[in-house]
This record gives sequence, structure tokens and C-alpha cells, in this order.
Amino acid sequence: MRGLQPVIRSCVRWARRPLQPAARLWRRNLQLRVVAFTLLMSVGVVLLLGFVVIGQVKNGLLDAKEKAAENQAAGGFSIAQNLAAQGSQAQDGSASGASPTPVDPGSWLNNLVSQFASGGNGVYGIVTLSPGADAGGGLGEGSADARGSRGSSHVLPSSVPKSLSDAVETHTGALKQYTMLMTDDGNPPRPALAVGKRLTDPNGNTYQLYYLFPFDQEEKTLGLVKGTLATAGIFVVVLLGAIAWLVTRQVVTPVRMAAGIAERLAAGRLQERMQVSGEDDIARLGESFNKMAQNLQVKIQQLEDLSRMQRRFVSDVSHELRTPLTTVRMAADVIHDGRDDFDPVTARSAELLQNQLDRFESLLSDLLEISRFDAGAAELSAEPIDLRDVVRHVVDAAEPLAERKGSRVVIRGDAQPVIAEADSRRVERVLRNLVVNAIEHGDGRDVVVRLATADGAVAVAVRDYGVGLKPGEATRVFNRFWRADPARARTTGGTGLGLSIAVEDARLHGGWLQAWGEPGGGSQFRMTLPRTAGDSLRGSPIALEPEDSRRNRGLIASAAQASATPTVPVPRVGGAGGAIGSEGHGRDGGRLRPPLIPPMPSVAPARPATADPAALPGNGARVVERKEAVREDDV
Repeated sequence: MRGLQPVIRSCVRWARRPLQPAARLWRRNLQLRVVAFTLLMSVGVVLLLGFVVIGQVKNGLLDAKEKAAENQAAGGFSIAQNLAAQGSQAQDGSASGASPTPVDPGSWLNNLVSQFASGGNGVYGIVTLSPGADAGGGLGEGSADARGSRGSSHVLPSSVPKSLSDAVETHTGALKQYTMLMTDDGNPPRPALAVGKRLTDPNGNTYQLYYLFPFDQEEKTLGLVKGTLATAGIFVVVLLGAIAWLVTRQVVTPVRMAAGIAERLAAGRLQERMQVSGEDDIARLGESFNKMAQNLQVKIQQLEDLSRMQRRFVSDVSHELRTPLTTVRMAADVIHDGRDDFDPVTARSAELLQNQLDRFESLLSDLLEISRFDAGAAELSAEPIDLRDVVRHVVDAAEPLAERKGSRVVIRGDAQPVIAEADSRRVERVLRNLVVNAIEHGDGRDVVVRLATADGAVAVAVRDYGVGLKPGEATRVFNRFWRADPARARTTGGTGLGLSIAVEDARLHGGWLQAWGEPGGGSQFRMTLPRTAGDSLRGSPIALEPEDSRRNRGLIASAAQASATPTVPVPRVGGAGGAIGSEGHGRDGGRLRPPLIPPMPSVAPARPATADPAALPGNGARVVERKEAVREDDV
């Protein structure tokens, strides 16, 4: 059964492929949907109206037919009764005193049927039945049963239903019932109305006389009504569809025009405007749209001018400050070199001056870099590099800061080459910012740098176990001069522009720089770059939320309890001798240094470095809210 599922999915995809253009047209074309719905509703209304009209016409024709048939049959029954009375008087012979002469019932019935049938002219048929007589009896005098059943104009006596003949036999009045008129001329049975009554012949014997009225004329009339309604219905549906198409076109055409102009406005063609004619609601919409576009053009132009002025101001100020800064730097270097001859207070001032000048120069460099990004003048010098070398260089440079903070930096995933076409200078600047920030905010705990490559993408993630990020801070952490804690001092002399430049460097490569964090559980910054310059990213080889987050550890622990699988101790990660390097236990002065990275649960399966389809481009990230206090064993 499992083997058939791929085949079934392939068949479904193959069957749906020809329907995709039609489905796309249905989703994108408002006019088509309105016309289609109008046609469907029109067809429904026409069908409902047709059923009602046909039902009313049919009922009217049946009522008229029944009344006419009853009147016709009543006249015939009266004439037949009068003929029987006259025959009875004739055979009585009371006037001449002769003995009564009986009337031949067969001849009398034949004459009666012929006389009544001659006046029908195909409008009705006549059938006579006698109680106890053979239903298939003859029609003439020489028949075996002179009082047998008889029919006119090829009408078969079997056209009279048995239920009606039984009812007529027990009632004195006329009765009616719908039936099928059958003839012996080979024509198919036709619907008809049978009206019958029990009468007596001149001899005083009872017989049943039936009028059979076919619905030929009514069926023709009903067919004509149906044809007329069908023709009118088709015409009305087509007409309503055309009207709906014309009406929706008057509304959809300006909307399409507005959509096209909005797309061109979004593309930067701010001079585009709608053509307005008339004074109706659509015209007012066009005027409002044009006013909005005009105001947007003015505002955007003002913002562009202001932004251009700001960028130029920052660039000019940065360049102009370089000359006096160079002079101040030369003087500060002279003072700093001779600080040994100064008193302690003056020597300390010289050192502070030197440090702040270093920070000032770094700030000027960052401002110039930001201005180049804002002006779109940043250039990318991409070449094949091994990110392992860049990571190791950054980690080596951060070793003094890590030792001062009491942290260690652990590199994972460096067993295999991680090659990508990138600008090594910019990638190194991004990783240096991430590693330094992780050490500074790690509260003395270890920092893990993980590398991975898969599906045309490479990724480097920097994980710390410090204060973490609060909800909503993962998207603001890349803003310029933003700090999670304004009261927290910049101990490393940062300018507040590092992550802003880092995210611009990642975007320049066509990559992502994203952040994740949880309060008290640390944070993780992930840089994802395409392996080949110019390619588009579809995912990241490293999950944004690390496996050792509190949420993932809770899910894994629940799975472990459900499966009752015994756990196996896993060695914790550290650096030997407090050094920066690969995984293992560390010792300080002969003592085993306590591990500072929370151990991964042993039941966590090893996951291959596959692309993360849920990764989203940009710098957005999900932050896990802290719902309970952090336990000591969590960190």
C-alpha cells in the first residue's frame, strides 16, 4: 500500500497539471467569476421558474380537460339512457297489444358504440363493458357473447383499468380515472382520461359505458410551452451573462487599470496616473487614487531628498572628521608614547584618550560603511573560500576577550570543507560581530559556533547561553544603535552599528542573517549564504531554533518518557585547558573544569544537515517567551 502512494500522488499531479491554467485564470479574473456566478444563478432561476410555469400550465390543462370530459361524458350517458328507454318502450308493444319483442343486446351495443364514436372524430373513444362478460369478446352480432366488451376506432377495451370498472359496478354515478389508451393499430399507448358509468340496455341488463379522452392536444400544448420556456430561458441566461459581463467590465476595467498603475508606482514610476472621465463613483475613485499617488510622490521625493541629505551629511562629516582625527591621533600617539614620564593621573588620561580615539576611528569607519550601503555603492568581491578558515581566524582573534570573560568558544561541524563563493572580508566582519557579541552577552558561559552545508546553501550559527532575547527583540536587534539593555555598558568598545552592517553584508551576498532567543536561555544568530554567488536561497542547513532550547528539550524529554527508552550519558562539551577549540572536557590547574554548555538529551536523534524549508528571508525570527523560572540544571 505504501508503494502505491507515490504512484497515486504522481497520477493526481499529472491529472491536475492541465487544470492549473484554468484554476489560475479563475483565481485572478474577477470578471470571469462574476459572469460565471451570474450565469449559474440565472440558470437556477430560469429552471425554477420553468418548473413553476410548466406545473401551472399542466394543472390548468388537466383541469380544463377534466371539466370538458365530464360534460361530454354526461351528455353521452344521458343520450345512452334515453336510447335504452326508447328501445324498452318499442319492445313493450303496449299500444298494439302484441307480445313484447326482446331487443338483441349485441346489435344494440354495436349501434350505440358506432353512433357515439362517429361524433368523437378522434377526440375520444368509446368502450362498453358488461358484468361477467368476456373482456376480449367480439364486436358484432355473431359473437359468442352478444354482451361482450366493445371498443371504437381501434380502441381496445383493456384500456379501461380494472379498478375503475370495479368501482363503476358498485356506484351509480359517473367515475373518472387516468389511464393509458391502447389501440390495435400498432401505435404506442397514450395517456388518457377514462370517464365511465353503469347503465341499462333496453332489456334491463346493466352494462358499463366509458369515454376515453386522450391527452394528445394537451401534450402538444405542454410541449409548445416547454419549448418556448426553454428558448426564452436560454435567451435570458445568455442576455444576463452579457449584461453581467458588460457591467462588471465597467467596474473591473478601472480596477485593473488602478492595479497596473499601482504596480508601476511600486516599481518607482511615480508619475503614473489614472485616466478619469465622468463624475460617478469610479471617477471619484480614480481622482482619489491620483491624489494619493501625487501625495505619495511628493512625500517619497521629500523622504528621498532628506535621506540623500542625511547620507551626504554623514559621508561628508565622516570624511571631514578624518583630517582633524588624524591630527589628534598623531598628537595622542606622542602623548601615549611618553606616558611613562607623566604622573599616574596624566598617564591614565593618555591611555583613555588612546582608547576613545580607537573607538572614534571605528565609529567613523562604520558610519562610512553604512553610508555606502545606503547609497547602494557597496561592492561584493566574491571568490571561493572555506568558511572554516574564516571561523578559525575570528575565533583566534576573540580568544583574549573570551579568556577575560571566562568563556570558551567551541567549533562544531568543521570536519568537512564548507566552501562558498563569498567576500571573505565581509563574512569575517559578520562573524566577528556575532562571536564578540555572544562572548560579551554570554555571562561567562561557552559559545558554540556551528557550520553546515546542504542543498546549495552554507550556514554559520553562533550560540550563546547568556541573558537571551525577550519577545520581539529578535527583529529589533539589527537596528542601528539598538541595545537590549540601555543600561548595559559596551565593554568591548562597540559602536552599535555592528549588527546593522552585518545584516547588510549578508543581504549583499543574497543571504540571510536571523536571530533567535529566549529569556535566560541564550540566543542564536544564524548566517545563511548561497553556495554559489547569485543563487537564491530556499532554506538553511541549520535550524534557527537550536536543539537544546527549552522547548525542544521538553519535547524530547516527553518523547523519551513515552517510549521509556533508557538514556546513555553523553560527555559534555568544553575546551581543553580553557583553550578555544573542538569538543571535549577541559581542565584548569589539574582540576576538571565544569561544563558550561547544557548537555543534549541522549534520546535526541542525529539530524542530517538538510535545508530548513520553514526558514524565512530577512532578519525576522521567533522568540520563545519565558513562562517559568529557569532552573539551575537548564543552564
